[in-house]
Amino acid sequence: MTTPPELVDALLTIENRVATLTFNRDDVRNELTGTKLVDDIERTVAWINAEEAIAALIITGAGKAFSSGGNVKHMLAREGSFGGDVYEVQKRYREGIQRIPLALHQLDVPTIAAINGPAIGAGFDLACMCDIRLAAGGALMAESFVNVGIIPGDGGAWFLQRLVGYQRAAELTFSGRTLTASEAKDLGIVLDVVPGVVLLERAAELAASFASKPPQALRLTKRLMKSAQRMELRDFLDHCAVFQGICHNTGDHLEAVSAMLEKRAPSFAGR
Repeated sequence: MTTPPELVDALLTIENRVATLTFNRDDVRNELTGTKLVDDIERTVAWINAEEAIAALIITGAGKAFSSGGNVKHMLAREGSFGGDVYEVQKRYREGIQRIPLALHQLDVPTIAAINGPAIGAGFDLACMCDIRLAAGGALMAESFVNVGIIPGDGGAWFLQRLVGYQRAAELTFSGRTLTASEAKDLGIVLDVVPGVVLLERAAELAASFASKPPQALRLTKRLMKSAQRMELRDFLDHCAVFQGICHNTGDHLEAVSAMLEKRAPSFAGR
C-alpha cells in the first residue's frame, strides 16, 4: 500500500481495506468553507482512486457535529469564500467547495456517511453525495440555504432530488426545515438510524461487507451505477457489456465461482 496523504483538518485511518475519513475541526463544528477539509477530501479521494488496496470509504465527524457546512460568520462579514464581487465569489465556489461533489462523484469505491451529529447546509449535501448514509439517533439534517438567503451552491439540488425525487427535494429545499434522523430514514435519505455509540461500528460492518467482494468488480460496479445516472439505455447496455467482459476475464471471477461451487470462502487477489 502506498503512503496515505498528509491531511490538515481531518484524520485518515485504514483497517481491513476500509478507509475512514474523520473531520477533526470540532472547534468550528467541522465547517467546510473556513477549514482545509475541502483539500483533505480531495486528497483522500485521489489517493483511494490510485490505491487498489482500499475498497470502501467511511466519512464521519469528530465531536458533536458531522458538518455545519458554510461559516455563517464569514458570510455576514463578506470574507473568505464569501467575499468579493460576483465574479470573485463564483470563482471561490468553483475553486473551493464545489471540488467536493466533483471529487466524491468520481470516487471509485463505495462511500458511507456516518452522520454522528448535525449535518447542515453543505454538510448535509456532502452526506447526500455519498452512496449510503447511516445516522446516529440524535443527528439533525437540513437543506438550509434558503434560511440565510442563498442557494445550494455546492450542487445539493442535483444530489437531493436524485435521492428523494423532485417534489420532496423541492419541499425540503424551499422550506429549509430541519429533519430528525428518523424522518430522514422515513424519506429514504438515510439507510438506517442507530445509537450514536455504535454508529461507526455499524458503518464499519457495512463497509466490510463491501470490502469482502472482488475488488475490481466492486470498483467497476460503482462506476457503472454512476454511469447509469447520465446515460441512455442503449449506450448504458454497451457500457455494461464492456465492463462484464473485463470481469469475466479476471482471476477473481473464477475464484468467486469456484468458491461458490466448492462451498468455501473465496480468497480474492484483485486480479
